[in-house]
Amino acid sequence: MFVNFSNHPSEQWPAAQRDAASVYGEITDTPFPSVPADATADEIDAMADECVSRILRKRPGAVMCQGEFTLTFAVVSKLRLNGITAVAACSERKTVEITENGTTRKTAVFDFRQFREYSPYL
Repeated sequence: MFVNFSNHPSEQWPAAQRDAASVYGEITDTPFPSVPADATADEIDAMADECVSRILRKRPGAVMCQGEFTLTFAVVSKLRLNGITAVAACSERKTVEITENGTTRKTAVFDFRQFREYSPYL
């Protein structure tokens, strides 16, 4: 199983990203929680324990973990201690400019390239 632990629903991913994730099995979405800006390190650690417990019950082959930085780091560290592969989606950002009626609008388009494993040196 591939756990998508983010706030980017897999149903909205491009086909290439879904195909890359499906190498690990069925894709399941697990929402990344909102992290209060005033949360202490101990509170982040407790949140990470709760998230990892929920994720481990799914018995994942890999987890894409992307969200608030300190919680992501804590979750990835704990997943790795449990022998779980943690990855991030890597995309190339392309800016597209569209001019209509004298107004220019810039839009970012993300082209998925690969899942990159978080460093094994955590």
